[in-house]
Amino acid sequence: MRGADERQAILFSTRSIEDRIPADHPLRALRKLVDPILLELSPRFQALYSAVGRPSIPPEQLLRALLLQVCYTIRSERQLMEQLDYNLLYRWFVGLTPDDAVWVPTVFSKNRDRLLDGNIAEAFFNAVLVVANRQHLLSHDHFTVDGTLLEAWASQKSFRPKDRPEPPPPSDEDGPGYAGRNPSLNF
Repeated sequence: MRGADERQAILFSTRSIEDRIPADHPLRALRKLVDPILLELSPRFQALYSAVGRPSIPPEQLLRALLLQVCYTIRSERQLMEQLDYNLLYRWFVGLTPDDAVWVPTVFSKNRDRLLDGNIAEAFFNAVLVVANRQHLLSHDHFTVDGTLLEAWASQKSFRPKDRPEPPPPSDEDGPGYAGRNPSLNF
């Protein structure tokens, strides 16, 4: 029998967010690796934040969100906030409940800068690398770079052997509109 395509919103859910994350998901292992490091950094967090005023983004949640941004190559904080708004896996990893409001990107950036200025983010990522290395989770055999993240500084036309003299720059004699352009080369 065909089921009905009903579009009624559910007001409450009886399943916890913890139940929705698979037991063997890699973020579970990463969270187990990261949480003790954040606990060790707690005194540094305390020294960085004021005892009075409005509560800010908890630094533990901020660092977990930054880790998600690195692991999943999320391009911007605005996109990270969008992902946190609807992705339950990301919410669970960061420590947000399904009903928690997601931070405004500019507020997130300002709080991130506080951690960067206080060298907290650097200490966190270094500690993650140390623990991952201690548990043999890192490979020392090769190094991989995502080429999409590299900025191209030279065009294909600018490559030439070092021992060959530089070709003369194009001029108007080569044709109208050629002055100031890269020379055409026969590859």
